[in-house]
Amino acid sequence: MDPAILTDLHAHATAEDRAKTSARLPAGYPVIGVRMKTLFDLAKAHAGMTLDEVSALLDRPEYEARLSAMCVLDFMARSAKLTDDDRRALCDLYLARHDRIDTWDMVDRAAPRVVGRYLMDRPHDRLFTLARSADPHERRTAITAPLYWARYGTPDHLPDLFRLAELLLPDEDVVVAKPVGIALKYAGLVDEPALLTFLDENAGRMPRPALRYAVEKLAPGLRARYV
Repeated sequence: MDPAILTDLHAHATAEDRAKTSARLPAGYPVIGVRMKTLFDLAKAHAGMTLDEVSALLDRPEYEARLSAMCVLDFMARSAKLTDDDRRALCDLYLARHDRIDTWDMVDRAAPRVVGRYLMDRPHDRLFTLARSADPHERRTAITAPLYWARYGTPDHLPDLFRLAELLLPDEDVVVAKPVGIALKYAGLVDEPALLTFLDENAGRMPRPALRYAVEKLAPGLRARYV
């Protein structure tokens, strides 16, 4: 049986939203046609579903079904009542079904709280494996998950964020280059000296999109040193 959220998604679909969604996805990508605010609201309302139901959503071909699965995981991960075992289950499901994550917003919606939060004080081997993947969305997860460390961690949580960024610097795929710069920008808000050291060593070989984002929060005089 399909998860109940699918019925609600179809009930809120319109031809106008179907056309808008189709216009920003690859040709032929199956869509339902639901505006994003509605999808987020429905995912929040259905955040009590089981992980088996989330996995069933990921089996669906429609964009909104799989994006809603990522939104549900994100809403689940926000709960203060989760145990470490609960958080591990969320993280493991995300990583085990990564082959069903094929748009940048699916990654961005869930990677920080679902993957980054669970792994923050644990080994980061799985992120380094993803960073070496042939799939750009797996590489995006590798550098987007650590955004959680830059927002909620301390400077002691950031060395592997910088290592992952360095590993991904040669990546010119926009799906990856932009989030590398974003991760560096927010890491710099926690530990600006570490960001400046990183830029001194690597700015000359950074793709322009990554560099522009990385220096965005620096004071104008510092920013001018790199761009």
